[in-house]
Amino acid sequence: MSRYTGSACRQCRAEGTKLFLKGDRCYTEKCALSRRNVRPGQHGAKRIKVSEYGLRLREKQKLRRFYGMTESQFRTLFAKAAKMKGVTGHNFLQTLERRLDNVVYRLGIGVSRRQARQIVCHGHILVNGRKVDIASFLVKVGDIVAVAEKSKNSPLIKENVEVAASRAIPEWLSLNSEKMEGSVVSLPVREQIDSPVNEQLVVEFYAR
Repeated sequence: MSRYTGSACRQCRAEGTKLFLKGDRCYTEKCALSRRNVRPGQHGAKRIKVSEYGLRLREKQKLRRFYGMTESQFRTLFAKAAKMKGVTGHNFLQTLERRLDNVVYRLGIGVSRRQARQIVCHGHILVNGRKVDIASFLVKVGDIVAVAEKSKNSPLIKENVEVAASRAIPEWLSLNSEKMEGSVVSLPVREQIDSPVNEQLVVEFYAR
């Protein structure tokens, strides 16, 4: 399966906003967007006029990059959300948040979604006591997401969980740092999702 292998910071500069793709680095002065807030490329500093289509495209790209997904994955998940009852934009964001790699990131087991995805794919995560190594697995209310017993001594995971214990996690999740496990308390509402986009523009992009 294809995946982006270029600079993560280049994506933030292209979208003109922090996508928090490199974990703690994004909160420091080393953040590329803080040091050079212009689009990448030879003509990045030039102002460009954005069309209505371009505006919706940028919102879609911003959200896709925020969650670190390929276009085919993103489009498939949108089609699934569009079939649900309720507001499509909210359903889409809620479905994106329910992905296992995102939940592992939100719990602080991974410092970025890219790292969280790698932790999941390498078999370090259990859902309700069973190993799940599929990053796109969708959790539901009541699910227990835990670090596998054999992985609890990993220096990387231990350090991540210790740091996460001192930080606020989303209200729809709970974390037991001693047991290295978290649970899905409820489905996230829009106010609990910090995605830096106008999801309605994404809906309009795919509805064109």
